Amino acid sequence: MKAGSGDQGSPPCFLRFPRPVRVLSGAEAELKCVVLGEPPPTVVWEKGGQPLAASERLSFPADGAEHGLLLSGALPTDAGVYVCRARNAAGEAYAAAAVTVLEPPAPEPEPQPAERPLPPPGAGEGAPVFLTGPRSQWVLRGAEVVLECQVGGLPEPTLYWEKDGMALDEVWDSSHFALEPGRTEGRPGASLALRILAVRLPDSGVYVCHARNAHGHARAGALLQVHQPPESPPEDPDEVPKPVVEPLKCAPKTFWVNEGKHAKFRCYVMGKPEPEIEWHWEGRPLLPDRRRLMYRDRGGGFVLKVLYCQAKDRGLYVCAARNSAGQTLSAVQLHVKEPRFRFTRPLQDVEGREHGIAVLECKVPNSRIPTAWFREDQRLLPCRKYEQIEEGAVRRLIIHRLKADDEGVYLCEMRGRVRTVANVTVKGPILKRLPRKLDVFEGENAVLLVETGEAGVEGCWTRDGEDLPAICQSSSGHMHALVLPGVTREDAGEVTFSLGNSHTTTLLRVKCVKHNPPGPPLLVEMFKGHKNTVLLTWKPPEPAPETPFIYRLERQEVGSEDWIQCFSIVKAGAVEVPGDCVPSEGDYRFRICTVSEHGRSPHVVFHGSAHLVPTARLVAGLEDVQVYDGEDAVFSLHLSTIIQGTWFLNGEELKSHVPEGEVEPGALRYRVEKKGLQHRLILQAVKHQDSGALVGFSCPGVQDSAALTIQESPVHILSPQDKVSLTFTTSERVVLTCELSRVDFPASWYKDGQRVEESESLVVKLDGRKHRLILPEAQIQDSGEFECRTEGVSAFFSVTVRDPPVHILDPREHVFVHAITSECVMLTCEVDREGAPVHWYKDGQEVEESDFVVLENEGAHHRLVLPAAQPPDGGEFQCVAGDERAYFTVTITDVSSWIVYPSGKVYVAAVRLERVVLTCELCRPWAEVRWTKDGEEVVESPALLLQKEDTVRRLVLPAVQLEDSGEYLCEIDDESASFTVTVTEPPVRIIYPRDEVTLVAVSLECVVLMCELSREDAPVRWYKDGLEVEESEALVLESDGPRRRLVLPAAQPEDGGEFVCDAGDDSAFFTVTVTAPPERIVHPAARALDLQFGAPGRVELRCEVAPAGSQVRWYKDGLEVEASDVLQLGAEGPIRTLTLPHAEPEDAGEYVCETHDEAVTFNVSLAEPPVQFLAPEAAPSPLCVAPGDPVVLSCELSRAGALVFWSHNGRPVQEGEGLELHAEGPRRILCIRAADPAHAGLYTCQSGAAPGAPSLSFTVQVAEPPPVKLVSELTPLTVHEGDDATFRCEVSPPDADVTWLRNGAVVTPGPQLEMAQNGSSRTLTLRGCQLEDAGTVTARAGGTATSARLHVRETELLFLRRLQDVRAEEGQDVCLQVETGRVGAAGAVRWVRGGVPLPPDSRLATTQDGHVHRLLIHGVVPADQGTYGCESHHDRTLARLSVRPRQLRVLRPLEDVTITEGGSATFQLELSQEGVTGEWARGGVRLQQGPTCQIHTEGHTHHLVLSGLGLADSGCISFTADALRCAARLTVREAPVTIVQGPQDLEVTEGDTATFECQLSQALADITWEKDGRPLTPSPRLRLQALGTRRLLQLRRCGPMDAGTYSCTVGMARAGPVHLVVRERKVSVLSELRSVHAREGDGATFECTLSEVETTGNWELGGRPLRPGGRIRIRQEGKKHFLVLSELCAEDAGEVRFQAGPAQSVAQLEVEALPLQMCRRPPREKSVLVGRRAVLEVTVSRSGGQVCWLREGVELCPGDKYELRSHGATHSLVIHDVRPEDQGTYCCQAGADSAYTQLLVEGE
Repeated sequence: MKAGSGDQGSPPCFLRFPRPVRVLSGAEAELKCVVLGEPPPTVVWEKGGQPLAASERLSFPADGAEHGLLLSGALPTDAGVYVCRARNAAGEAYAAAAVTVLEPPAPEPEPQPAERPLPPPGAGEGAPVFLTGPRSQWVLRGAEVVLECQVGGLPEPTLYWEKDGMALDEVWDSSHFALEPGRTEGRPGASLALRILAVRLPDSGVYVCHARNAHGHARAGALLQVHQPPESPPEDPDEVPKPVVEPLKCAPKTFWVNEGKHAKFRCYVMGKPEPEIEWHWEGRPLLPDRRRLMYRDRGGGFVLKVLYCQAKDRGLYVCAARNSAGQTLSAVQLHVKEPRFRFTRPLQDVEGREHGIAVLECKVPNSRIPTAWFREDQRLLPCRKYEQIEEGAVRRLIIHRLKADDEGVYLCEMRGRVRTVANVTVKGPILKRLPRKLDVFEGENAVLLVETGEAGVEGCWTRDGEDLPAICQSSSGHMHALVLPGVTREDAGEVTFSLGNSHTTTLLRVKCVKHNPPGPPLLVEMFKGHKNTVLLTWKPPEPAPETPFIYRLERQEVGSEDWIQCFSIVKAGAVEVPGDCVPSEGDYRFRICTVSEHGRSPHVVFHGSAHLVPTARLVAGLEDVQVYDGEDAVFSLHLSTIIQGTWFLNGEELKSHVPEGEVEPGALRYRVEKKGLQHRLILQAVKHQDSGALVGFSCPGVQDSAALTIQESPVHILSPQDKVSLTFTTSERVVLTCELSRVDFPASWYKDGQRVEESESLVVKLDGRKHRLILPEAQIQDSGEFECRTEGVSAFFSVTVRDPPVHILDPREHVFVHAITSECVMLTCEVDREGAPVHWYKDGQEVEESDFVVLENEGAHHRLVLPAAQPPDGGEFQCVAGDERAYFTVTITDVSSWIVYPSGKVYVAAVRLERVVLTCELCRPWAEVRWTKDGEEVVESPALLLQKEDTVRRLVLPAVQLEDSGEYLCEIDDESASFTVTVTEPPVRIIYPRDEVTLVAVSLECVVLMCELSREDAPVRWYKDGLEVEESEALVLESDGPRRRLVLPAAQPEDGGEFVCDAGDDSAFFTVTVTAPPERIVHPAARALDLQFGAPGRVELRCEVAPAGSQVRWYKDGLEVEASDVLQLGAEGPIRTLTLPHAEPEDAGEYVCETHDEAVTFNVSLAEPPVQFLAPEAAPSPLCVAPGDPVVLSCELSRAGALVFWSHNGRPVQEGEGLELHAEGPRRILCIRAADPAHAGLYTCQSGAAPGAPSLSFTVQVAEPPPVKLVSELTPLTVHEGDDATFRCEVSPPDADVTWLRNGAVVTPGPQLEMAQNGSSRTLTLRGCQLEDAGTVTARAGGTATSARLHVRETELLFLRRLQDVRAEEGQDVCLQVETGRVGAAGAVRWVRGGVPLPPDSRLATTQDGHVHRLLIHGVVPADQGTYGCESHHDRTLARLSVRPRQLRVLRPLEDVTITEGGSATFQLELSQEGVTGEWARGGVRLQQGPTCQIHTEGHTHHLVLSGLGLADSGCISFTADALRCAARLTVREAPVTIVQGPQDLEVTEGDTATFECQLSQALADITWEKDGRPLTPSPRLRLQALGTRRLLQLRRCGPMDAGTYSCTVGMARAGPVHLVVRERKVSVLSELRSVHAREGDGATFECTLSEVETTGNWELGGRPLRPGGRIRIRQEGKKHFLVLSELCAEDAGEVRFQAGPAQSVAQLEVEALPLQMCRRPPREKSVLVGRRAVLEVTVSRSGGQVCWLREGVELCPGDKYELRSHGATHSLVIHDVRPEDQGTYCCQAGADSAYTQLLVEGE
């Protein structure tokens, strides 16, 4: 066949097929489909093979790729199959759909004989339609069931029934099924009923009625469920009795399952009649529920699946099968393995009402254990629907707004997949809901069941919100069924059953059945027909595909990798591909495949290629072009195919092989472009003299031309197109440019409507098309509207000239100023230009000068001065200069308060090792503070730092400890700021492991459980199965820093369990399982071996076990063997042996070597070997002898003593009569001295007399020698040049001589002539035949001869290695080579390009090296690209040469550069090409030419120079040009720090402060101070400060020990040493102490004045040193020293001494004591019981006062009876063990005061 031609594109493809439509008569029917293709296909609708035309009732709407058929007022005659056929140039496709027109039911019409009755429903021609379908039924066993359906359609459809996808005759037991015609009751259509007599339980299933006719296929299904009747025994005596589970005759199988997992039991039962199955658990019948699923799988097995097993599910499960022939049982014992780590309180089953709530609650062992909630396999996340609550160890799930689908199994899961399970039951109208999902294979039946609480209610079935057909729905009582027979992928979706407000939903998923794709076409061949066509043939695939299929033909241009579809062919055979089917000229290959709805077969490639050339047609021709002078003229045309063409200008051919050129030097330039089917010629910048030029185009089959007309162009403005607004600063150069379309065309400039005049300050220039107005130094008055005007068009410029902006140089940051009342405050702002206006603002209001605010200007400096600042003067100040602002915050503090911040008590909470900073802000920077902790002054150390910065004082704890908790005070004079610091330990966290760890070990293996904590000193506890472990030899606890280990040195199985490492705030869980190592048999690997030994002989059986100490047992024929003399058992390391030193045949049998876990069987056989013939191995060939010749027959046996029997033609041979029999060891010989014809025949030598014993036969022939003759003739031969020729003939007898002749001459053997003999065969072989070897060969034997002719053909020159496609880069050398089958003569092959021999070119060279031919192309250029071929007289090979432009490469890449801060870096890059424009970037940001960035190019090299680099300039430097990118690293190192100015020698007085200062080159640098060569560290007296680049060392209160040499070091720089000299301070007392006399309770103040200010003194009272605190206050004000004693007591009297160095002063303190008085007296009367304790208390006026206790006037002394106590001013008398005799009057005397108490003793 010949396929139609097609252009490049894609054939039509249906994305959406039209679907069958059923409508009522008179309604509207619409078919829709979506079809794509390139070019867009033409769509035609057909019916009955005839195309349809649009009419009043029939239209064909189309919207893009969507096409439709709309049929209005459908009639029964419109029913049928409609075909949508789409075709384009690349192919054709079609799709079909059926339209069924039904008549609506009408009331019974009165009989009218004159009128024709209406056609009945379904009588219209079309596909079958179910009028009534079968109804689902639920019946008891033994009932009779009738399933009936009625179907309409014309022609009348054929009906048949299926059960569960099988035809009724395929059902195992269908003897009680009966088919009978249905009851039509006068209704039209076909009807078929299925009657089932005495239904049985196996009859349950889905029954589908199929209806099929010529127009289509329809089906409807129903569910039949058969239940066991509740009555027992049954009334029918013939009925099978109810199954009874009989006792098991053997032990059941055992099945273990972890709690929370599924258990699945499968039972496969066969029998006839089909057995009935019942499942039992612990002797009780099982019914299906939410956790027990019962079903039959696709393999026919009966399955019981127990979901989420719990401990209560353990027990015996029995599958009982019974039919009328008997019963059988299968049982399994289910064990549920409970986890060691369990829920403390598991979940309980709950019930809830629909639209209500349900609460599930459980309890975990530890409140820190995480849990997750699941509904069956779906994880539940917290939301409004599922509320999840954790209260300690209690976990609670609340399900809100219950609905039917919320019913199911819920799980709570802990770590380690430990689960607790519960059922949630939702009470509502729907009792049994749908499953959550249902998976069905495509083509199977889908059945959905719902049970409702109320019988007879009507529910609604929907799929994805759309109602399902009523034919699929059935209801009976409480049950509702939906049956979807033969589901397709369109049936998938969400299926919902609704009953009022109750809904239940399932997800129906339809899985595709995997089909095998069709096989590939066979016997594909390519025939090159007449010019420009190729014929392709093939055979259909075998086996033929089951479904309709097509062939898809694809093409590939040689040198390309893409395959493009050509045709889609329906029938097999042949297709002719013309040149019009390809887009461009070239060599093409073809392949073909088979395509069906099940997939595509592998492609089969046609051998070889064909050269095809498309025929070009003009699609859009050339048109005349009219342009303006100076513009480009573009001529273009479109062809129907891709082909090369030639352009002509005024009859002169233009060069098309170069993209650009010119007609002649200095003349018109042109550019030729070709893109696909479009050809363009661009004449660049045409001139007026080019007007009238004629442009032509020519290619095979196409010629076209057009003219060029040039007009004088009007002037217009090229730029700017819109008004331009420009802004400049004074003295800046301004250039306004206007570009016109014509060169040197006049234009005028205007400013503000007035024409401008040239001057020194305004210059006008003309440069070709560009007109410029230049203002060399613009001034403010130059601002205005400028216009460039020419011939009615203008360009406008808006120029604004402003003064340059003012910038604030200092300050650059926000300034904060603190001052006290009446202090002078000065705010300074420096700008970059003198005379610039500056404005001051305070709190948003501009400041005006007054007596209180002074504004000063001095050059570029501007000041605001507050001469005597007051607190109201504070606020936010701004200095505004142009668009910039400087901010100042002024705070004026009243001197009555030193501490600005904090104003109240501060509480600080921190964890250990955290950094804590306490900050106190003062009103003055020079104020000194004192830090205390819990009343004691702190001492600076590495763990406590005191910092001073301006007005801020800080106390820093770099790594706070628990003991640092307390109250800290920052004190100055009588003020203090309080900080309460609380330090706690950080919570302990377990860093590793984060998840539960499971370890499995074998016995005696060392098991290590490791836990890493966040804190090294944190305690942990280890637990095993909930109990704390104790350390022992078998369990070792280790601690290594933050790691804690539990080690089992030699683990035993009982050591397994759940281990917990508890760290208080966190826990880690480990599950350890210890198993005994299995005793395995390593060798032999096979479990059973068959061994054969000879008897007698040695037999050794060997096994290798692991571990080596494993015990084995040996058995023979099931009995254990013991070692003996005849049976030895050995064990050496892992080897176990059983040896039989002298095995006999009776020792054969089955030997078993068994360990605890494995066994190996040896099947040993022992037998004596039978006698065999050793020589000759096979029967010898017949022996032919002449009469009288001797004959010797000989053979050799395997055993020397074996008996043999000779026979001749079946009769025993007797010695004598010329016959002799000999035996020589194993050899047996029969000799015939002189043969005669009677001796001829068959001789047999048999070993032994038993039938079937081995034997050997000899054939002896005695005859006269035959005459010599040729038995066969020579055969003429035709060979190719270089091949061998062999002539063969047969001669009789075989030893006869044969003479060979060639061309009448006797042949002599040599290198090229070989003669051979093999029996009666004689051969003559001529090696490497040449053309001159042709002739006649003759064989002569005796008097006979035979001759034959030898013909030698010239050998074809074929290519063994063909050309390969080559891709090369411009400028490279290319070599194309082929290898021929033989060495051809010079010129035997030729090279072509595009089918044309290669032209002479110095760059082309051809060479031959034996079989190899090469084509060398030096320095390829893009024009060399194309198809190259190598041809001989007999073969041809082609290949594609692709030349890509020269690639840009890096010859010398960038290199990393490292420099010092402030230096310059140079990067350079060398590329393979010049003139490349690229971009430099740093850190991804493009670099621009500037003062610090120099970019330039020198030939191939690109340079980048970066200067003034800082640390922030480090990063990646990259160069990018097109797709090339090269990068390097720039590293800027910090400049080394140097000491600009070193410290100087100092001399201070003892007690003064010494300050060493040095200045560094950088502000951020660490410096080390040393004294006498030892490094110094900060302390309360030694301060190290950094102020910018200045570094200070302060020594406060210098003493003689501070004298010495000091030096400073930074990096490699060092300054010093310098010397510190401390002069001794001479202190004297200027004002002596004065003695003080005071009364007890008053205060006393002592004052002493020294000669020096910074002098520290010591106070003593009565020889005791005094420390400040409590009643003692010590302070110093300059030279004055004060001691203040408050609340004096008599003991304070004494000498007061003040000493400062050698100076001292002494005074006396006299304290007048006050009389002692009682403030609180004991009671006058006190009663106490006998044996108790009596206590009398008094309080006196001062502490330390003495009292005396008396009884009846006698002073009491302390002892066992009386105890005297004193605590401050309180005194007590304690009387122990009071007795009646202790009764009396007790007195307490304090000085002159007394108190009396009467003590009364009660009781005995």
